[in-house]
Amino acid sequence: MNVTSYILHPSFTLNGLQFETEQELLQFAEKLTTEGDDYEIEIGVFIRQWLQEETTITVKTSGSTGSPKKIKIAKKHMINSAKATGTYLELPKGTEALLCLPANYIAGKMMLVRAMVLGWNLHVVAPEKDALSQYDNDYDFVAMVPYQAFHSLDVLHKVKKLIIGGGAVSEDLENALQALPTEAYSTYGMTETISHIAMRRLNGKDRSKAYHALPNVTFSEDDRGCLVIKADKISEEIVVTNDTVQLLSSTSFVWLGRYDNVINSGGVKIHPEVVEDKLRSEIQFPFLIASEKDEALGEKVILVLENKEALKIPNYTEAFQKLSQYERPKKIYTLSQFPYTETGKIKRGDVLQILKKYK
Repeated sequence: MNVTSYILHPSFTLNGLQFETEQELLQFAEKLTTEGDDYEIEIGVFIRQWLQEETTITVKTSGSTGSPKKIKIAKKHMINSAKATGTYLELPKGTEALLCLPANYIAGKMMLVRAMVLGWNLHVVAPEKDALSQYDNDYDFVAMVPYQAFHSLDVLHKVKKLIIGGGAVSEDLENALQALPTEAYSTYGMTETISHIAMRRLNGKDRSKAYHALPNVTFSEDDRGCLVIKADKISEEIVVTNDTVQLLSSTSFVWLGRYDNVINSGGVKIHPEVVEDKLRSEIQFPFLIASEKDEALGEKVILVLENKEALKIPNYTEAFQKLSQYERPKKIYTLSQFPYTETGKIKRGDVLQILKKYK
């Protein structure tokens, strides 16, 4: 069976180049792997994998909630995911899209898949913080991490539809997006769900705290209050997450945080991620909310800051007034360097292990 009949759209272009045959694209991919920069090599490697007869692709998880691992996902599921995004955001053949994410992780791979399957005109640039500023182009669709979106605010007007994933969208960034004509969305997903399976609108009249399912995806919750995902077209199995949610319907939810991070302080359950969201605009250091044992409360909330330059720590008393009594940090700790994943997420568990050694 000719793989191009179902995984390579004839209208697909890459940096303005059109490929009449699968062999032409393979030759181009080979050239990228031998002559390209690091990010181009990653693209070339993936395109070669995509055009092979194997029905699965091996990808690695980011390691933000555990040790990074490699998993196999079916190409047919990647195709279905690509089509779901195209349908949800109304991105037809000929969509002008930008790839500014590394292709060695699922988010970058799926931008390539969407372009190849849906017949987009894909422009590729180095995955840098100011990637959108590298060329004076307008785009129908771009995917970014929050760090890139924040550093692209002056030029985001060039983008019609933007998805932001791979990390929390800060209050400052979300507020800044309100002045832009760009349709901006935060995505929910993981490697196991082949990138995102839900989105929430960040700006405009449809701005919402709720995530809404892509086509053919439904939600429920288990007895822990954690999200359960049923998505037959992208996963053979039901995906049980450790994400605690407020379930609004079978196709919408509000994300609260990670079940394994929940703090029980005086019988009150506190989600660190919710507290972090409240404080994000008030604290300029990289930080996280965690807990330590307390005789009276069982657990008490603490604030951990990354302070590379040994700067004086501000008084956060006023900032803490945003929080309830139980949410307010009872102690503040600093570390000179947080451990991060390859995709820039703080390794929460590793931070706490380091903290234990110095306490």
